[in-house]
Amino acid sequence: MDKRINGAKLLKLRGDKPRSFVANDLEISESTLAMYESGHRTPRDEIKIRIANYYKTTVQELFFEDQLHV
Repeated sequence: MDKRINGAKLLKLRGDKPRSFVANDLEISESTLAMYESGHRTPRDEIKIRIANYYKTTVQELFFEDQLHV
């Protein structure tokens, strides 16, 4: 099973905000945020919480909502 995150959600939430602005607010590098948004990297749990809080959503909705429950 592919465990990469759905970066499309992160891209949609960021909207028109510059990646540099959001990365700075989250205290991560732009390249790290780009990897999360492209689905090539999954954030550590503490970063997941920070991102969810930033976008005023839950970690569950942001990172796990699309996963199949078998």
